[in-house]
Amino acid sequence: MQTLDSPKSSALPQAALTIAGRSFSSRLMTGTGKYRSISEMSDCVSASGTQIVTVAVRRVQTNAPGHEGLVEALDWSKIWMLPNTAGCQTAEDAVRVARLGREMAKLLGQEDNNWVKLEVIPDPKYLLPDPIGTLTAAEQLVKEGFAVLPYINADPLLAKHLQELGCATVMPLGSPIGSGQGIQNAANIQIIIENAIVPVVVDAGIGTPSEAVWAMELGADALLVNTAIAKAANPKAMARAMGLATEAGRLAYHSGRIPVKAYASASSPTTGVVD
Repeated sequence: MQTLDSPKSSALPQAALTIAGRSFSSRLMTGTGKYRSISEMSDCVSASGTQIVTVAVRRVQTNAPGHEGLVEALDWSKIWMLPNTAGCQTAEDAVRVARLGREMAKLLGQEDNNWVKLEVIPDPKYLLPDPIGTLTAAEQLVKEGFAVLPYINADPLLAKHLQELGCATVMPLGSPIGSGQGIQNAANIQIIIENAIVPVVVDAGIGTPSEAVWAMELGADALLVNTAIAKAANPKAMARAMGLATEAGRLAYHSGRIPVKAYASASSPTTGVVD
C-alpha cells in the first residue's frame, strides 16, 4: 500500500497515527480536566472520536475535586491512557509521578502501557514548561523504558535534544495552557515539524476548530485539546468539532494548497466566450 511521506503525494493520507509502536485512527488527544461533571467529560471523549486520553496522575491518586470516579467513567479497553505529570515542578518529582502513572495504567488493565506525558512546570502563573527539568526527567524516564511524550515550549533545539534522547514524540505548545490564544509560534512549530524524526503533537492554547485545522495544516501529526472543549458553551458539540477539524486539517495538509497570488485568477475558462 502506498504511504504518504510528503504533502505532494496524490493519494489520500493514511489515517493511522503511530506513536511508540501503537497505531490510532484518531489524531486528536483530549484531557479529562475542567469539565462540569464526569459524565460530561465521558460524553465529550466519545463525541470527539479520540482514542488517547491524558489523565493527571496526582489528581486521580488524591481524588482531587472533579476527579472522583474519573477512571471508572471511561472504557479503558477502548481508550489508551496517557498518564501525565501535571503539578510537578521538578524533574525528580515528575519521574516519581510517572512511575505511579505506569502502575495506575496497569491496574486498569493496560499492562503494556509505559507512556507518560511529561510536564515539568515550576511557574504557577504562566504555566510554561521548564526546558532543563524536562530534559533531565526525559533522560531518566527513557532509561527506565518509558515512552516519553514531553510537553515543551516551541523550541526547535530542545525538540531535537529530546528526540535524540529517545522520546516518543515532542509536544510543543501553541500558546500558554488554557489561554485560547491559538497558535502564536507557527514559525518555530514548522521548524520542529520539518526536522522531526518522531510525531509532533501540538499541545495547549488551541481555542477553536479553525485553530486546530491550522495546526494540522502546518504538518502536525496530532493535537491535544482540553480547555477549548471542556469550557465551551456546548462541550459535546465542540468535542465533535475538534475531532472533525483535526481530520480536515490533516487531509488539507496532504492535499497541497494552491499558491498565494497577488492577483486574481478566473475560475471559469476563457475559451469559448460568447462575444
